[in-house]
Amino acid sequence: MSPLFLLIPMALPLAGGAWVLFFHPKSDLVRAVGCEAVALVTTAFVWLSFFIVKDEPVEIYSFTRGFSIDLRLDGLSRLFAGMVSLMWPLALLYTFEYMEEEPRKNLYFAFYMMTYGITLGVAFASNLTTLYVFFEMLTLVTIPLVTFYGDHESMYAGRVYSAYTIGGAALAFFAVVMGTLNGFGGNFIRGGSLSAPGSGPWSEQMVMLAFLFGFFGFGVKAAVFPFCRWLPVASVAPTPVTALLHAVAVVNTGVFAIIRLTWYVYGTERLAGTPVQALCLAFAAFTLLYAAVKALKERHFKRRLAYSTVSNLSYMLFGIMLLTPKGFEGGVAHMVFHGVMKMLLFLCAGAFMHKTGKAYLYEINGVGKRMPVTFVCYTIGSLALMGVPLFCGFVSKWTLAEGALSEGSPAAIAGLICLIASAFLCAVYTLTVSIRAFFPMQGTDRFLREQSFEPGWRILLPMLVFAAATIFFGVHPEPLLSLIRDAM
Repeated sequence: MSPLFLLIPMALPLAGGAWVLFFHPKSDLVRAVGCEAVALVTTAFVWLSFFIVKDEPVEIYSFTRGFSIDLRLDGLSRLFAGMVSLMWPLALLYTFEYMEEEPRKNLYFAFYMMTYGITLGVAFASNLTTLYVFFEMLTLVTIPLVTFYGDHESMYAGRVYSAYTIGGAALAFFAVVMGTLNGFGGNFIRGGSLSAPGSGPWSEQMVMLAFLFGFFGFGVKAAVFPFCRWLPVASVAPTPVTALLHAVAVVNTGVFAIIRLTWYVYGTERLAGTPVQALCLAFAAFTLLYAAVKALKERHFKRRLAYSTVSNLSYMLFGIMLLTPKGFEGGVAHMVFHGVMKMLLFLCAGAFMHKTGKAYLYEINGVGKRMPVTFVCYTIGSLALMGVPLFCGFVSKWTLAEGALSEGSPAAIAGLICLIASAFLCAVYTLTVSIRAFFPMQGTDRFLREQSFEPGWRILLPMLVFAAATIFFGVHPEPLLSLIRDAM
């Protein structure tokens, strides 16, 4: 079937969001059933497309010569869209209970649904222009979610988020223009679509400079240093939003865009061994260690997890910029596995905050006795994130270590050392939360005994599913790794 079929799963969440925004469903039940139905049908169409849509590009609209909106479903699109489509209905189910008492729910669910369709647009993009358009649209539809509460802290977070992400897009625009004019319309082709050195209209130095603009521009959403400040600040948003921002929709689109730019536009042969590669590896290695230290120092529950996200995003960038098959496999695997792990951790943090009204780590003391399911799930996510065997995080981190050793450059080995140190810090800053929850100091949990308890099934079910997924992918990672290798 024609790739035009991809417009259906992209349009359904946009239509669902518009229905909520303009028709204002009065009943919570009608809104919840309608939104969940749209999300599930969208997911069904996404997975149906994997079997019936041809792997070829289709032009939707042409702006001018070389700049056009094209869609395509290739191996990497399937991985990213598949991950997004499985996580979104579960996160939406969690949201219904979490946001039950909030006003302005129509505004919230409208943009929450629209974000699903825009993220699929990023996944199905066939060239740099299309990717860039949906990349920017994603910023616009998530700003109302970051600022949802409307207080001073939320509005400040929205300004910071807007400044960073729009500024990053301005940097990336240089790479989009250069890649389009110098590389077959910026199409995503295995091995790279750029013209050979010396055959295009721009000098090689300008081409490499454009790559750096693209890496750091798209890297703003991937929270690479020094453009990582927005991510902890944006954690003031409702937890279902931060879970998607930090696990799927926003940050992973930054990583996804860098994968496309590196492996499908420039190509590994052109970048390997250059100062540009060494510089990008150095920034990724520094970011993953710097953010782990910041997470260890942070005392706010969600902001600690936010700094952890900053660190783990650079694990992915480090693997991608190794420019080796093993590095690609590890980086993309960590993108998928981190989405599962971090979604689980944020949902657990949100459950604690929702039921207790508390947000700081010292307030967790003893709460595991009253919320055992929540904090057992949190502990499973922590073990996975730190890289314990039989959990999915071990698979991707081990593959990244193998990729760094096989690449063998000084930058790769230095990055491997940072990766190991970061994994140790991750163990400290995640497991100390579980220790506080289940083994408090005597008397410190007294104020929680009567006011904390497990949330309802709509919150617990997604947490249990993601906890099971971290174990399943840790024990049976090979099918997913095989798909990643095929997408390379």
